[in-house]
This record gives sequence, structure tokens and C-alpha cells, in this order.
Amino acid sequence: MKAQTDSAVAALSSSDAEQTFGTVTAVTPVEPPAQISAEDVSLRQYTGERDLPHVMRLIDNELSEPYSIFTYRYFLHTWPKLCFLAFHKQHCFGTVVCKLEPHQELMRGYIAMLVVEKSFRGLGIGTKLVKVAVDTMMQGGDLDEVVLEAEVSNLGALSLYTNLGFIRDKRLARYYMNGVDAFRLKLLLPLSPEKEEELAAAQLHRVQVSLWHMYFVN
Repeated sequence: MKAQTDSAVAALSSSDAEQTFGTVTAVTPVEPPAQISAEDVSLRQYTGERDLPHVMRLIDNELSEPYSIFTYRYFLHTWPKLCFLAFHKQHCFGTVVCKLEPHQELMRGYIAMLVVEKSFRGLGIGTKLVKVAVDTMMQGGDLDEVVLEAEVSNLGALSLYTNLGFIRDKRLARYYMNGVDAFRLKLLLPLSPEKEEELAAAQLHRVQVSLWHMYFVN
């Protein structure tokens, strides 16, 4: 997957223009007010299919990669608590979509999609969305790292994640469908003593297996 790197209940605005196709309702974007502050914004967790049109509209409009409804549902049905939405009154203008699963010997969080509408940027909402998502990942107590990909030309996203402590792990050539390279960004979290012991034991086992193959198999 590619990424372009609180609690308040909000409902769909009755003034929003809507059109329905299949079982998903597409909501037409609403023009933001001339003046808005971070205090006017609320964040809340994904609550189900009712929120799916918000997520799809934002990502389809703002990100360069095309996604199918099956991709959205893969994330949102499997990790619904790792998706958050940003609202101004009843208008949804930002979202973050993540997952959390084992990767090798580590528990890895992944930020798949982060979007804030252009008219609402500069308020720190993208940072808040990432923070609340990472904080939620950490609640289980076993999160070791968080990763994502961002276009090398997306200076805003790179700055946001750098300020949050992410580092550039590697450059991925022609990673996106439009041919643009990506940076793999990674946030490393302190390991517990138990996790350090577990990783050391796993490393020792790999060395022992390698030596055994070297002397008795080859």
C-alpha cells in the first residue's frame, strides 16, 4: 500500500449533496469556512459502513494512487479501530487508515493512507491524526515500529513525519503507479526487556541454524 503520509460523534450533513451507487453513498465535498481553528475540529474513530463514503471520497480526491472498494474494506473491516476521521462540524475533511500485524519478530504498525483536504491544511490536523492512530496502536503494549511510504516529492508529508520522529529507512524506485519514487519511513519505538530478550534468542537461533548448515549440510 502507498501513503501520502478524541472522540466526538458527527453525522452526515443533510445539506450535503449525495448520490448512491450499490451500497455506498458518495458525499459531495463541502467548501470550508473562511476562518477555522484547530478548536473547531473534532476527531473520532471509524464507526462502520456509514463512514466509508467519507474515507473513499477523501482518498480518491487527494491521493495519486487508485484504490478499489475491496482495498478500503480490507483495512476498515480488519482494523476499524485504527481509522480516524477529522470533522469540522458535520463535514469530514481528513482521515488516517492504518493496520497492525506481526512482521518477522516485531509487531509493526502501518500507516496506509493519510489525507487532509488542502483547504484545511496548516492546522496540525494531519499530525493529530497520526498521533491518535499511533497511540491507539500502542495500547496493546507490544508495538515495536510504525512504517509507511511517502512520495519523495511530497515535502509536506515528509516534514510532518520527520517532526514526529520518523526516519528515512530506504528509497523505493518507481514505487507508485505514476512512476514516482517513495521513501520508506519508519518510527522505531523502545523495546521492552522481554522483547529484546526474545529478539536476541531469535538471532542466536538463526546463527546456530546457519552454522549447522555450513558444517553439516554443505
